[in-house]
Amino acid sequence: MAATKTFLTGIQTSGEPHIGNYVGAIKPALAAAESSDTLYFLADYHSLNTVKDPDRLRHNIRSVAATWLACGLDPDRTVIYRQSSVPEVFELSVILSSVTGKGLMNRAHAYKAARDRNAEAGSADLDAGVNMGLFNYPLLMAADILVMETDYVPVGRDQAQHLEYAADIAGSFNHLYGASYSFPIPQGVYNEGDAAVLPGTDGRKMSKSYDNTIPLFLPENRLRKLVRRIPTDSTPVEEPKNPDSSVVFQLLTHFEEPARLAETRKRLEAGGMGWGELKDQLFEAINTEVAPMRVRYERLMEPDSELDGILAAGAVRARERSRRVLAKVRRAVGID
Repeated sequence: MAATKTFLTGIQTSGEPHIGNYVGAIKPALAAAESSDTLYFLADYHSLNTVKDPDRLRHNIRSVAATWLACGLDPDRTVIYRQSSVPEVFELSVILSSVTGKGLMNRAHAYKAARDRNAEAGSADLDAGVNMGLFNYPLLMAADILVMETDYVPVGRDQAQHLEYAADIAGSFNHLYGASYSFPIPQGVYNEGDAAVLPGTDGRKMSKSYDNTIPLFLPENRLRKLVRRIPTDSTPVEEPKNPDSSVVFQLLTHFEEPARLAETRKRLEAGGMGWGELKDQLFEAINTEVAPMRVRYERLMEPDSELDGILAAGAVRARERSRRVLAKVRRAVGID
């Protein structure tokens, strides 16, 4: 019988989830979680690079955890835990730093992008504003992955380099210490569908950095208002319209039933349907899907809800695994 493979998903906690996260990451990850050995971790230490407000970070951690649980993550079948609850991650990152070349880290996309921005701004110090958390981000991510002996990591293509780094770092360790212990080499599982990128309210990629998101669990009245504010052109109701150039229609494709979506496309192309009616349809489609999850989310976000207990139980299970792995690593390097 083939050994069960381990799937690990890292979840950013730098902001509240929006419908782009839901469609592009949460739904595919949960749908693909067919293995009985599936882990999800909240990357709260990674978030320190961008979130400097303690109260905001505390809220984001709970909000993100509550979102995944509300969307269907089963804590009895999978393991969900906070990165900060597993200190073995940070000890392993120190060990891995001794087998990781600085040149490899110099080539990390986020670090290079920061230096490029400084160069474009005419800064004499290309490292201005770059902290070691940003520089070492791929190394800590490698530790997140390797400490759980991960086989597969569902990621977007924009995160592919981080996974490649984890594989390279694991290979370096295995080359030196493989006679005693070797990490599995993690592989990426990529979402190739068009759900990976949703347009935001301004037509660009939906992103918190553009301030163009639709938060996933907005109250119903605020969700309606936000959808109604999505910009459209001035084409009259009776005139034909191109659905594929409409942000509203593009968003609708991810929430509406196929038959009704096809009928909406016909009405837009033939004329007789206005943007206001289309926005109302989008609101109804989104709200119909998220309303039951919103109730669960709001309950989890209440003080003294079951959320903290779920995360604490997940941390116990995650640490059982990470301790076993780190013990093997320490023996391999001679610190046992």
